[in-house]
Amino acid sequence: MENVPPVPNLDDDAFHIDQYRTYAALRDKGPVHRVRFGGQDAWLIVRYQEARAALADLRLSNDQKKVYGEVDLPTYLGYSEETKPYFANNMGANDPPDHTRLRKIVAHAFTARQIDRVRVRTEQIASELLDTMRPGQQVDLVERFAHPLPITIICELFGVPSNYHQDFARWSEQILIIDEKHAAERGRAADNLVRTILDLIEQRRAAPGDDLMSALIRIHDSEAGRLNDDELASMTLIMLIAGFETSVSLIASTVQLLLDNPDQMELLRSQPDLVSRAIDETLRIAGPAEVTTRVALEDIQIGDTLIPARSTVLIAGAAANRDPQKFPNPDTFDITRNTQGHLAFGYGVHHCIGRPLAQMEGEVAITALLRRFPHLHLTTPSQNLTWRRSFLRGLTALPVTLN
Repeated sequence: MENVPPVPNLDDDAFHIDQYRTYAALRDKGPVHRVRFGGQDAWLIVRYQEARAALADLRLSNDQKKVYGEVDLPTYLGYSEETKPYFANNMGANDPPDHTRLRKIVAHAFTARQIDRVRVRTEQIASELLDTMRPGQQVDLVERFAHPLPITIICELFGVPSNYHQDFARWSEQILIIDEKHAAERGRAADNLVRTILDLIEQRRAAPGDDLMSALIRIHDSEAGRLNDDELASMTLIMLIAGFETSVSLIASTVQLLLDNPDQMELLRSQPDLVSRAIDETLRIAGPAEVTTRVALEDIQIGDTLIPARSTVLIAGAAANRDPQKFPNPDTFDITRNTQGHLAFGYGVHHCIGRPLAQMEGEVAITALLRRFPHLHLTTPSQNLTWRRSFLRGLTALPVTLN
């Protein structure tokens, strides 16, 4: 840990090889550190107590327009002038009261009753995907299972026709790339996704159905002031992306952690009811959303560090969730652990509204997979697996032999 640089560059490939090592070294030194991110200076919060407080502090804003202006979002994002408004006006990029208003509009889609309804369809899709596989077969579990399951569910929730599913998945993955060298690729994907969503909105307006996009259109068209044009497209956009990418990573990471920890795999096979705890432990130790980006609206003191106004602040839930002051033996994967309070879905008014959906999909996927292939194993050493350079951490592939 003594080799960690004083100002880590979160854009470097070296950081992404083992970022948890860097997080641990920084945690030992203090709660807040100056880093480089997206080609600019930023402040990284790595300890649990300070991270949790920061997530609830509205002086750290989700709305970068308050600092940069709507047309001056950071250039590393790669968005065109036409596309920027749709990324600047979504629910996640606003603070109360706009965030509260937008959140209430879609909250009904993620109630326990609604998730139970979706669970039946999720179980059906999981079974159909597993029907295409056979014992002894070598497959990439990301491509064949972890990816198609949640993209199908979220697209069906929004009434997106099946012929768009793969395009949406590809564009979403490109938009989430954090490497500055891929800004142009991100921009093209964003343009394609926005144009397609705008087209689909008009299609659903002409032929509404029993889906979330149709419901949002009805609110937009009949309840003046609740949802403007940009917000309608923006909400659809961000929920489609966030609504499946998190689950893809969660499912694959849970399988990988169970295969890397045979004692925990055996425990789960013998006690299937522990699946919800296994999902929560994966979220704690290897959650997809590693860092939440905020902007300081004023000078803010955290510990001994004064964060200047207009600074980019990165709240590292991935680091906080391995803080030994909160979770003893934090680097150990333990599906019996009490994970209450983990920050994988954020905290405060901005906590992830899709948490129930992601957890349900993870539970269904792992249960179905282990029931069908209880003795599957990796076909390559775990250290050879690679991870996406993305705003949401996830495996690029998970090669397994099914048994």
